[in-house]
Amino acid sequence: MVIRRNHYDAAFEDYLRAAKVPYVAVDEKRRALAQNASIKSLDFIVYSHQGPNLLVDVKGRTEISPDQRQSRRWENWATIEDIQGLQQWQELFGEGFISALVFAYQLPPNSMSNNLETLFAYKGSLYAFYLVKIDEYRLKMRSRSHSWQTVFLHQQDFHEMRQPVDTIIQS
Repeated sequence: MVIRRNHYDAAFEDYLRAAKVPYVAVDEKRRALAQNASIKSLDFIVYSHQGPNLLVDVKGRTEISPDQRQSRRWENWATIEDIQGLQQWQELFGEGFISALVFAYQLPPNSMSNNLETLFAYKGSLYAFYLVKIDEYRLKMRSRSHSWQTVFLHQQDFHEMRQPVDTIIQS
């Protein structure tokens, strides 16, 4: 187990261990070189019992809802470097591997989602994990900030593309 300072990554790794899903945690301190170019590290290589194996970059987010009676908004932004790196990893690993962003949401204790989502408890907090395949994300991504080089999905697109991680990994 790689020592993780980021609680989102640690929660996702604990989820994988609890679900007995085989995985490799990538040491993010070092960047990989491929064909003399640096590639942004991914977080996990997750081996699937059926279907493709996953090359995962975990993006930690919090659920945002100004009023718990209103619909919630799921932040789903990433950097262009995240997207390009995952695409490169997918090409390098080849057939049988799919790159994906896993959005790990830490839910507040009073969240209306606590009754609606598949949740995982880690160190006193509840998390929901959603996966979006990188090829699908790239098709619908929009610029969020030119100066920060970030992109995002509109809420409707994200809602249509996201899949609870447990339905993908444990199928």
